[in-house]
Amino acid sequence: MEITVLLPVIVSLIVIGAFAGFLAGLLGVGGGIVLVPCFFYSFQALGFDGPQLMQVCLATSLATIVVTSIRSIESHNKKGFVDWEILKKWAPAIAIGATCGVYIAANIDSVTLQLIFGGLGALIGLYLVFGNQSWCLADELPKGISCWVLGSILGSLSVLLGIGGGSLGVPFMSLHRIATHKAVGTAAGFGLAIAIPSTILWLFVPIEVPNLPLNLGAVNLPAFLLIVPMTFIFVPMGANVAHRMDAKPLKRLFGVFLLIVAINMMAQTLWN
Repeated sequence: MEITVLLPVIVSLIVIGAFAGFLAGLLGVGGGIVLVPCFFYSFQALGFDGPQLMQVCLATSLATIVVTSIRSIESHNKKGFVDWEILKKWAPAIAIGATCGVYIAANIDSVTLQLIFGGLGALIGLYLVFGNQSWCLADELPKGISCWVLGSILGSLSVLLGIGGGSLGVPFMSLHRIATHKAVGTAAGFGLAIAIPSTILWLFVPIEVPNLPLNLGAVNLPAFLLIVPMTFIFVPMGANVAHRMDAKPLKRLFGVFLLIVAINMMAQTLWN
């Protein structure tokens, strides 16, 4: 590939990684909810479009989450913020759901995936804008068959969004009276249960996006290799800023931003 084509790709991926990492550290949201739309719009703008572009965005985002979740779990576990009992009960169901999510995503077109991402992304945005820590569904997490059903749904939806455990897992646990710091730490484990099986499967899914270089299955290797180190650098920066200021207004602002992105993605799909 010519340097005139490769250089804009490299620069855009570096910017995406820095942006996603900083926001993830600042707001405590999963980087995937930022990476997927950034990948999508950047690849489109650079001329890498096609009927399976959304699959590449989801798969590449999930591949980065394998690495970032491991680091996140280690960090949170040192502070005692990972509830291993919750992980042991929920991780198998979440992993099964993630496997089903890949099957669904691989067998529908990019347009449908855009609509799904837009709809679910809008709901996450609304929660970030209007959510309140006093909201509660129950005093403890579901058990038995409910755990398996809800865990599988959580895993499937996460794969369809290309995200780890933060954007869905943290609100879900918070609504069941799990303390925020433990919800965030444990959600990192959810992310690993989602990302490992789904990424392995995505590596064997044949995907074609014209001119997009070096795909391994649905995972774009240049994007993966550039995003991971950038998030490692910028997540701690975002976290340090968050410790020095009130992140709640910023979280609501990001919720508005996510709503705009989600609505735009749905509108673009419906009007084209």
